Amino acid sequence: MSVSAKTCSVFSAVALALFLFMSCTARNAENDGIAAIQKSQTELYALLENKELEDVSRYAIVNQIANNLIALGDNQGVILFLTSWVEAHPDDMYNGYWLLLTASAYLANKAEPVAEYYFDRILLCYQDLLVNGKSIHFTCLQNLIQISKNPRSRIRYFNELINRFPTNVSITELYLRLAVEYEKVSEWNEALKTYSIFLAQPDASTIQIAGEPNAYKKARQLVGFSNSPKDWTFESLPALENAVKRAIRNYDWRSLDKYRASVNFFSMSWKQDEMDPNAQEEFSMRNFMRGNRVRYSETLDADSTSSEAYLRTWGWSQYVSVWYLYFRKVNFPLDPDIHGNWEWAGIYIGEKL
Repeated sequence: MSVSAKTCSVFSAVALALFLFMSCTARNAENDGIAAIQKSQTELYALLENKELEDVSRYAIVNQIANNLIALGDNQGVILFLTSWVEAHPDDMYNGYWLLLTASAYLANKAEPVAEYYFDRILLCYQDLLVNGKSIHFTCLQNLIQISKNPRSRIRYFNELINRFPTNVSITELYLRLAVEYEKVSEWNEALKTYSIFLAQPDASTIQIAGEPNAYKKARQLVGFSNSPKDWTFESLPALENAVKRAIRNYDWRSLDKYRASVNFFSMSWKQDEMDPNAQEEFSMRNFMRGNRVRYSETLDADSTSSEAYLRTWGWSQYVSVWYLYFRKVNFPLDPDIHGNWEWAGIYIGEKL
């Protein structure tokens, strides 16, 4: 064997020995830590047997036992210890907090329905407590809006957060999410009322809400539509399409003005946002029909869907000749006579991008 090979062999042996030593040291430290916690638990359980303990001392002991179990990763042990304690000590003023730790242990075990039960039980049955400066009810509500799938329950949780903890949350976001939950249970009057409150918040038009990219646009359309006469809608897309085409053929600008949606109607380029103030300016079709030869495609654009449609027209202006008239199905379940009708909702100016 060469000197170089011998040297490499020695280095390898040293490295292996060092690795084994460090592994054993880590295992020993871990075992020592576990042994220390288990010894602590025995001592704490013995202290807990003292019937004359003051409330503060008893809280500290129970809390340390629970934290030791958490440190050991024994979520089931946490659950068993704390639920047994609450059952045996119904007058313990900290029972709400013990059940909060119980719910958190179930959450760690991915048992979300059981965790939800305990979080909700704390809200309904136990007074609020400040632990490390934080309300246990607030913590419960934070968890519940993350894991609850029941819209009616979520409505209660959002309302509690708004009414009880307005400075701890984004009120604007919660009003929007509350309105969405009202929609899910078809409480349309409450939904519209809540959307109106959302729109009244100073940051409603700029807030970014996860999962709700068009929140402001949707709320504005719904509230605006609700407060309007809704007399411009057509029962079907063909009825709307034929009426608009007939008015263009006859250069009947008065009828076109009447067919346009009276609220939320936009006129903009394809790059603009529908809620841009510059896209909402009022104008009459008369200004664009006089002296121009306006035409339209015989069929709707290929990108049209079951809820949106586009009609290509041209000849409106010497500057930008092509306009796409945008038709939209009305989404307004509050009024079954209007819901599902069609409206002429806007104009996209220029060729499609």
